[in-house]
Amino acid sequence: MNTELQQTLPPANLIRRLMAMVYDAFLLLGISFAYGIAVLLLRLLFGDDTMQAPHPVLQVIIVIGLWFFYALFYVWCWRRTGQTLGMKSWRIQLQGYNQKTPSWKECWLRSILAPLSLGVLGIGYFWCLFDKNGACLHDNVSHTRVVLLPKNAPKKKV
Repeated sequence: MNTELQQTLPPANLIRRLMAMVYDAFLLLGISFAYGIAVLLLRLLFGDDTMQAPHPVLQVIIVIGLWFFYALFYVWCWRRTGQTLGMKSWRIQLQGYNQKTPSWKECWLRSILAPLSLGVLGIGYFWCLFDKNGACLHDNVSHTRVVLLPKNAPKKKV
């Protein structure tokens, strides 16, 4: 994609962002299952009674570990292509302000801030409705932007 085209790409609207999140939620469900199995196997390996709730400190560690793997999924996808599967389906892409793939720092910062934007009554996401550039609050803080990609030109039949 040439630079002129990238500079003219419009920001993705809130509906596209939310629909991509719904698609990605199914992938996160798979990550949750795999993580749950790993935690269960580790608890069995260490002789923990899996029918009892783990110690509260261990519960916190398990939740932080699950969040880490969710964040790792997003960071890996964003660093690789700027898109998750849900983002590809809705033709949106994460870019740094320089119209390139975001840096590791930008991706990790975004993966920390985006859930907070959603968790505080979605205010960070609704921010894009009032921002002149159509950016969410976590986009501005992480110096990234989510753009709408153009439709592919129809392929000619031979």
